[in-house]
Amino acid sequence: MTEQQNTTENAPERYVRVVLVDDHRMFRTGVQAEIGQTATTGVEVVGEAADVDQAVTVITATRPEVVLLDVHLPGGGGVEVLRRCAPLMGDAERPVRFLALSVSDAAEDVIGVIRGGARGYVTKTITGADLINSVFRVQDGDAVFSPRLAGFVLDAFASTDAPPVDEDMDRLTQREREVLRLIARGYAYKEIAKQLFISVKTVESHVSAVLRKLQLSNRHELTRWATARRLV
Repeated sequence: MTEQQNTTENAPERYVRVVLVDDHRMFRTGVQAEIGQTATTGVEVVGEAADVDQAVTVITATRPEVVLLDVHLPGGGGVEVLRRCAPLMGDAERPVRFLALSVSDAAEDVIGVIRGGARGYVTKTITGADLINSVFRVQDGDAVFSPRLAGFVLDAFASTDAPPVDEDMDRLTQREREVLRLIARGYAYKEIAKQLFISVKTVESHVSAVLRKLQLSNRHELTRWATARRLV
């Protein structure tokens, strides 16, 4: 068998254009190495982004079929990317579909991005082969979840205890929710800044924005508000 014949026989049956959105460059590099060998996987990585603004710019410019989207991103998180890319998701002829790929399996993260329009949610423990399969399924319009999350999502939306649409919560960006949760857990501004890799001044700005949006006066009221919604 010639090398050309072997290459032809191993060629993918189909292809998909993908954008990687994750604020950790080494992780993007790893995913690219794992799934981006187009000649054998059929996955062509056409762009990368590390924050919300970059993501919206790259996705708009490249119009991929699928975006692998981290949930926690500088600039507002995956939910903000979904909100700003909503017109692309709704394009009947060339829809851009989103698959969340995150280390988090927290309920609010999963529900948040699914409500925002993502077609699925898998965790970063997924294998390369399963991730490739998930990407193609999302390209086809299927909903894809890691096995444990699939049951969780079904239960969450079917249960009478499922989180209702919360207009107050929806006004907050993903980063503001993260800061709110840590405030409610009793963290100091300095500790929050260290944990989220942002400055203390940025934490203060997020807290001010949350207070303004929720029409609250201080962190004690924020804590009560978050506790009432089981965010702590």
